[in-house]
Amino acid sequence: MTAVVQPKLEARIAEFFPYSSIRPYQDLFINTIFDAVGNRQHVLIEGSNGLGKTISALVACLPLAKEHGLKVLYVAKTHRQHERVIEELDAIAKKQDVTGLSVRGRVEMCFHPFILRHAPDATSAMEICELLKARHECEFHANIEGREDRFFELKEHVASRPFKASEVQEICKAQKFCPYELVKKVLPDVDVLALSYMYVFDPSVRGVFLKHLGKSLDQAILVVDEAHNLPDTAVEIASDSLTVFAMRQAQLEAERFRHEELAEFAGEFRALTERMATQVDRETYVSPPELIDSLTKAADTDDVQSFFEEMHEAGGRIKQQLLTQGKYPRSFVHRTGEFLLKWLETNGDVAYTHVLSKYVARTGAPAAKLEVVALDPAKVTEPVFSSVYCSVNMSGTLQPLESYVKVTRMPASTVCQAVPSPFPKEHILSLACCGVTTAMEQRTPAMYHKLVRRIAEVAHSTPANVGVFTASYEVLERLLEAGIEDGLEKPLLHERRGMKSKENERLINKFKSHAKRGGAVLLGVQGGRSSEGADYPGDQMNAVAVVGVPYAEPTPKVKAQIRYFEQRFPGHGREYGYVVPALKKAAQAAGRPIRTLEDKGAIVFLDQRFATPYCQHYLPVWLRRGMKALPDQDNGIATELCRFYTTGED
Repeated sequence: MTAVVQPKLEARIAEFFPYSSIRPYQDLFINTIFDAVGNRQHVLIEGSNGLGKTISALVACLPLAKEHGLKVLYVAKTHRQHERVIEELDAIAKKQDVTGLSVRGRVEMCFHPFILRHAPDATSAMEICELLKARHECEFHANIEGREDRFFELKEHVASRPFKASEVQEICKAQKFCPYELVKKVLPDVDVLALSYMYVFDPSVRGVFLKHLGKSLDQAILVVDEAHNLPDTAVEIASDSLTVFAMRQAQLEAERFRHEELAEFAGEFRALTERMATQVDRETYVSPPELIDSLTKAADTDDVQSFFEEMHEAGGRIKQQLLTQGKYPRSFVHRTGEFLLKWLETNGDVAYTHVLSKYVARTGAPAAKLEVVALDPAKVTEPVFSSVYCSVNMSGTLQPLESYVKVTRMPASTVCQAVPSPFPKEHILSLACCGVTTAMEQRTPAMYHKLVRRIAEVAHSTPANVGVFTASYEVLERLLEAGIEDGLEKPLLHERRGMKSKENERLINKFKSHAKRGGAVLLGVQGGRSSEGADYPGDQMNAVAVVGVPYAEPTPKVKAQIRYFEQRFPGHGREYGYVVPALKKAAQAAGRPIRTLEDKGAIVFLDQRFATPYCQHYLPVWLRRGMKALPDQDNGIATELCRFYTTGED
């Protein structure tokens, strides 16, 4: 492994750094964070895969957190990333007294069979849990009161060193204690908490979490891992939707619980939405005032807000009634009232748009929904950034950094840094192929057949596994129609629309299993689970083909996003709302084969637009460094790959 033997770190950091060697530029990454945190500044820092970002952020933050009595809240999207934080803390704990805990939600921690069967979301789980505790029908919670001394001993034990959530579950399962209650009790006593974005950025979750934590945000250093995901996550948090199916269920539920007026209203609401949907191909803008006027007539009221509030409250009573009957406390009346209040609240707010969209349900049947779509991530991010002690936002794909700062409304004093890649230049081959594209006007049968030939070149010339990530499912499906499977010598595994996470996980594991058996080809989409949520070290992915620039379809939502950003950042609306999100997806897909310093990966961009300075400007430096444009000819890719993979061999 390429490494500098002696870490070039300040003494306070070196006391926490657990390894004998440091990777190239890792000291720059660590020192940049340490200096920013020391000055109570926010930092936005890009570092490529293999740099060691997790351990770097921890050792840069912990000395100052311990010194000032601060918590380190390390937020990431996946449980695997949370566990990685605890694994690195374990290494630090061999040198320093540090503690930590990875946190999962109540639904994922609970052992009670009723919650496991009937609570798909946090709110339902909380409501069922409170009822079970009040009725003394949860043995796992009752055991805490019955064996307080043993529970206290476990609390002290879990607070004594870094623990994964899965380890806490194992301990509690053996003792028949509630792991969620144990985690709540331990929160105030540990140095680092690894948890999902929702605990910090979702206002409805944050308040409860901080109450259990016993600290306010200004007593926390926030680390945002894979920070390129934050703007989209923030928009999801601030948005809402209601399906026609939910409207129909609200009508039936209101009839069942004898709320005749609400049942009649829900029926008219559903019928109105269905009529609008008949005029829509895929998505259309809906005027909030016009819908409110129609619903005011349907409710036969002069005060529609009070009517929606009454609906919401009636749904709450239905949930309580279901709980007391020992039934799953879902109320579609409550959900409908909640959505309509959101629609009313966002009427006239330029930071939201309102649409009706059609989609295919899991059953395969056509369906429709109304959506309140947030356009401004800063509505969610700014209150957090303005409250925490400071924050560290890091990812391998953040450039251009200034756009991220503006879109999330980070402070003007934010320290911005792009750290060079630690990978030897000879370990990365980056190619941009001319003569091929997925630009809409050029998506012809001939172009798809040419793309199939180019992908076959990549697969044939790569030693083991190859990832192929397309701009959209439409492109993926057209490649299948063009005979990609017949053109490959290796087995093809591909994603499908609507694939469940477990199915996707099995697909990826099957693909990885071919790494030592001659290799396979994984066909997925940019921005999907396979291209962002999974790692493929070593032969699990030797090369990746990035097929097309994943620009979003210009739907009313996308156009509204561009208009909104143009108002906020004149001259940059299309860039921030359309170009940057697409190129980040492409960069994430491109980085899949490069996970450790020992990896040797080829990245083949199968779209001539990647050869232009315009597109390359939005790619990380390590990706565009040394990128070679290939002319439009057969076997050009094969020649480059054969040379790349044989270089340095005996």
